[in-house]
Parts: sequence; structure tokens; C-alpha cells
Amino acid sequence: MISSLSFINQKGEILIYRVYKDDISRNEITQFCAKMIATKENKEFPIINIDQTSFIHISIKDIIILATTKTDVNVAMVLEFLYQLVLIFFDFKSKICKSYFQGNLDENCIKKSFVLIYEILDEVLDYGIPQIADPNLLQKFIQEGGVQQETTINIEKLRQLTFTLTGAVSWRPIGLYYEKNELYLDIIESVNLLISAKDTVLRAEVVGSIELKSKLTGMPECQIGMNDKLLMGKQQKQTRQTIGISIDDMKFHPCIRLPKFDKDRTITFIPPDGHCQLISYRISENINIPFKVNVFYSEIIDNKLEIRLKIKSIYDNNIYGTNVLVKVPVPKNTVNAITATALGKARYEVEEQSVIWRIKKFQGDFETSLRCEINLGATNKDQVWSKPPLRMEFQIPMFTASGLRIRFLKVMEKAGYKTNKWIRYLTKGGEYLHRL
Repeated sequence: MISSLSFINQKGEILIYRVYKDDISRNEITQFCAKMIATKENKEFPIINIDQTSFIHISIKDIIILATTKTDVNVAMVLEFLYQLVLIFFDFKSKICKSYFQGNLDENCIKKSFVLIYEILDEVLDYGIPQIADPNLLQKFIQEGGVQQETTINIEKLRQLTFTLTGAVSWRPIGLYYEKNELYLDIIESVNLLISAKDTVLRAEVVGSIELKSKLTGMPECQIGMNDKLLMGKQQKQTRQTIGISIDDMKFHPCIRLPKFDKDRTITFIPPDGHCQLISYRISENINIPFKVNVFYSEIIDNKLEIRLKIKSIYDNNIYGTNVLVKVPVPKNTVNAITATALGKARYEVEEQSVIWRIKKFQGDFETSLRCEINLGATNKDQVWSKPPLRMEFQIPMFTASGLRIRFLKVMEKAGYKTNKWIRYLTKGGEYLHRL
């Protein structure tokens, strides 16, 4: 698939050059550097074709990572592979090259680590086909410095490494042990909303993720049961009436067994150790909007403006929103503001050009209001104030705007140990806007 892989500096000089097929010469890459690097066109066009050769590249600070090919390849896959290389070489969490680069990605660091980089490139690609791109897996058999620190390899370690390479659980090492076995599951959602001045919903979507933190012994298998009916992709178009939750996009962690999910919507997996994101998703239909906002602006006299704001929480009264913040925009020539509210605190903040209303705790199915009297300074009457939208920030535990719920969470391991399990829900305000 990939004929060659190169690391190029900002001058167009080739620092690293690894050949996997002989259908593209170094001279062709040099011509690419002369034509594209010198004219700075590489940042605008990540995919460039020259004489039936495809140059696919990404830029990381002053270094360009370039993949070349003459075949019809999946470009998205190649770009994803190049970004995965960045995680292997330059990510702070990667233990392979942390001691070499230490957060500084430049030409000198690459020149000092030639041996290590070439060794890694030999492992991640085989005849131009991506093989191993997991930093946690690579660090098991590529030691710091590019050479093995032990002269003899323990047979048991070799057996474990072979199992990791050939099996389907490269994300989890074997032999883990915890005195207390614990599993945390967090469903975190951000609500993006845009409402017109006439209270019409112009845009509404939920961007969410299912976060997992596991401290489990051995090699357990976990199962998560979600809502009975989840509609995805073509299922939404084929169903005339919307039933359950319609999911537009979903991204899965490699540990999840997709055939099982497609069959009965059960998430079955062997969990990675520690924290990971199991699923990310986006929903744009049938969203439970947590707050209803009504805003009224009225001019009392020439230099005085009154703002009345009502907010009602639209979730169960046994649920409490926390850290609610409402940013009410005011004209630029505002001198001061007198605020009155029965819940929380509100004050005019000059640097924000807004009245900021903060509420620590907001009960569900509850309505409260804010009244502001804005004193204005002298201004040009011909200038019309273009009102920016009102913004909201909030956090609501035990509530999901999408309606997504977890029906069950199971942990199955041959040792049969007891697992402490926690399921938590949290909805946050993303781009939550109300036009005035």
C-alpha cells in the first residue's frame, strides 16, 4: 500500500527515508520537496499527485511526515496511520520515545534517534502495509535506545508477547491483579443548541461518550446493555416512526465486538486496563432540552435598558443541575447594571460585556427569573447594537439529553471474583445559544 515513508524538515531536506517498495525513487521525493515544500503548498494540500504518484503527508510543527504510493489506496486510512505514528513518536504518554524527545520535536532530536526510528518503522509497516501501531504493544519488544536491554529473553515473556501479537487483546496485558476489583462507567454528553429569537430550535445535537475506567484482575469479559432500541444509519431512514434513540454517528474502541453489538445492541468487550473511551456518538433527533429560556429587552428611556429573563429546568425534580452560568449580553456603552434575582447571584462584568448569572444548584422542574436595569452611557444614536446570543453553561448529573441509559453492566471472569461497579451520567452545556 505505502511505497515509502519519509521525515522532511522545513527546508525540504529528507531526514528519514524508509523504502517498502521499489516503484518510487528517492529522486521523485526530492522533486516533491523542491516543488511543494519551497512554495509552502504542502500545508494547504495534504494529498498531492505528481506524475501518477500520490504524496500523502501531514505537518507536525516543522517536520513533515510523508507517505508515497502509486496504487489506488484508501487515503483516509493512510492519513490515520500517519497520525498514529505521531502518537508513537511524539506523544508524551508514549514510553518509547519520551526519554529522547521530551516534548521537543525538532530536527536534532530525530537525528539523535535514527536507530530507534528505523526500528519502529520496520515494525509498524510490513511491505507497506500497516501492522502494529499501538505504542503500548511496541514498547514490549522495542526497548529504549533501540536495542534489547536483556541478552536473554525469558520464555514466558516470549510466550506472552506472541499471545499479544497474534491475539485480539493487544490493549490489555496479561497477568494483571488487583486486591479490589472496580469498574467505573461514565456517560458524558454535551448539548449543542441554537434557538432563534422566536423560540424556534434551529440546531440541536448531543455529542457524547461512554468512558470506562477498569481495575480488574485477569482477562475478564464485560457486557453493557443499552436501551432496547437504538437506530443507526439506514435503520433510521427505513423506519417511518422514530422509536427509541436515533444515533447519527458512532465510533468504537477496538476492544468492542461489533457483530454482537449489531445483533442485539449489547456491548461485549475485554476492557483495557485503566481509563479509555469505549464509544463516542452524536445524536441530532429527539433531544431532551434541559432548559427553556425566555428573554425580554425593553428600553425604559434613552439611556436605560431593562432585561427580564426567565429560565425553567425541564428535567425531573429529583435531579439538580450544578454550576449553571448564564451570560446575558449588554451594549458596549453599559456603565453599570442593577440586578435582582431570587436564586443565585448576578453581576455586570465589564471584560465579558455581559451580565453573568451564576447558580450553584438548580432543581429540576423549577422556574426562576432575573431582572436587570442597565444604565447606558452616551453613544452615537445611528449605531445599532447587534445583539450577540445568550449563552449557557451547566452540568446535570444523573441526566442524559439523548435519553441513553445503561440497562445492565456485567463482569465475567473465570476466577469469579466480586466486582464493585459504578454507573454515572453527566450532561454538560456545549454551544448552548439563544438568539435575542
